[in-house]
Amino acid sequence: MAPTTLASTTLARPSEISESRLRQALRRNAAGYLFLAPWLLGFLGLTLGPALASLYLSFTNYDLLQSPQFAGTANYVRIATADPKFAAAMKVTFTYVLLSVPLKLIFALALAMAFNRGIRGLPFYRAIFYLPSLLGASVAIAVLWRQLFAADGLVNSLLALVGIDGPSWISNPRYSLYTLVALSVWQFGSPMIIFLAGLRQIPQDMYEAASLDGASKARQFFRITLPLLTPVVFFNFVIQTIEAFKAFTPAFIISEGNGGPINSTLFYTLYLYQEAFGYFRMGYASALAWILVLIIAFFTAFSFLTARYWVHYDD
Repeated sequence: MAPTTLASTTLARPSEISESRLRQALRRNAAGYLFLAPWLLGFLGLTLGPALASLYLSFTNYDLLQSPQFAGTANYVRIATADPKFAAAMKVTFTYVLLSVPLKLIFALALAMAFNRGIRGLPFYRAIFYLPSLLGASVAIAVLWRQLFAADGLVNSLLALVGIDGPSWISNPRYSLYTLVALSVWQFGSPMIIFLAGLRQIPQDMYEAASLDGASKARQFFRITLPLLTPVVFFNFVIQTIEAFKAFTPAFIISEGNGGPINSTLFYTLYLYQEAFGYFRMGYASALAWILVLIIAFFTAFSFLTARYWVHYDD
């Protein structure tokens, strides 16, 4: 009887130890789980749950009034083969991203380098230049931008002072998209602050040594500043690219929600909004949303894969 009792006790011991360790871990991390609970509930209820629901709806016909009807890949097939507005929205969005992101980063870096030289009242100027990033995506600024570039707006009034008859920037399909690009570039404050923080981390003795060797300012920029700043450039590039793909408010306000004139400001997000809340094709809009997710994921993954060739870290 004794050996049998000893064996049963020995077999039961690992499970008891694991349960004891689990209880100790829960007790030790209870405070952390309590603080994590609000974010976790928000993530599950407001992010992951709706995302999975939209993934299901992308394979259905759903108009918000009747129950979803499973349609397989019909929505995706239609997007790829029988939707000319999808191609128009993709062209406008990619043009906007390819123009606005590089111009914004160049402008932000130029101002950050100017501020990095040391000027009086730097915190004040830094706050003033950061302000457009806080206000630029608002409805009020979009309305103001529309008034500035109207046929009788301030921009044409200034051009008239030097004898130039400016076009109607908003209603002309040749120029309407560029007004939105200008609005995006104007919101340079956030990347500028990040560039300025990165510039402050570059050792000044490297510039002093380069000056003693006779390196010009341009050579110092391309040989010292830019290589050491590439991690910051990479971060700003990824963030601003994602934000450019998601741009919606300026195009909606300036075009009055129709993407005009002649679809010249039909951003992808605006087209998605029209399908979802204009025509109540919620299943089709969900498919468009997941295509946008895949596009952003592809560009982000491509950026990380190519970063090894141009981003330089300390090692």
